[in-house]
Amino acid sequence: MTRSSPQRRIGVLALQGGFVAHQQQLVALGHEAPAVRTENHLADLDALVMPGGESTAMSHLLRTNELFDPLAEWFAEGFPVMGTCAGMILCAADVLDRRDDQRSFGLIDLTVRRNGYGRQLDSFETDLNVSGLDDPFHAVFIRAPLVERVGENVEVLSEYEGDPVLLRAGRCTVASFHPELTDDGRLHRQFVNTI
Repeated sequence: MTRSSPQRRIGVLALQGGFVAHQQQLVALGHEAPAVRTENHLADLDALVMPGGESTAMSHLLRTNELFDPLAEWFAEGFPVMGTCAGMILCAADVLDRRDDQRSFGLIDLTVRRNGYGRQLDSFETDLNVSGLDDPFHAVFIRAPLVERVGENVEVLSEYEGDPVLLRAGRCTVASFHPELTDDGRLHRQFVNTI
């Protein structure tokens, strides 16, 4: 029997995109998962999940909700973050094919290309071997970012056809795919265990 981690309070950025599915995964694992929409919602959190969605819209909403700078300060203090799909783009150091007004937090030394795996019609599912998991993880890719460069201090946890799709550096974990769209909570559990 595996020992479960203590209950955590893990906020989920809830401005746009698939935040509800992340909240459901975290609650199923026994954690609190409040929605984060304003700076006040950052109080008393142990970590944050930035979900998939539309990265340009999320970047815009972070600015208009006056949340980008408080989050940047929060991350600078070392708070853990998990970014999936658009969340990966928001965490990356360099973003290719982005709009001029699109910002990212530069939390992980990666270069990613928006929609690098193609448009909505090119979405796909596949089983991935993941470092630390005994059995493959079924991954859902929807307009996924493609990792084109990985920095020296970034650990690649999984690849798809030779391209990194799950990575970690320090307290930042990112995925090109949507782990929240399956009934498998192992990647959320792995992230919680890094807190």
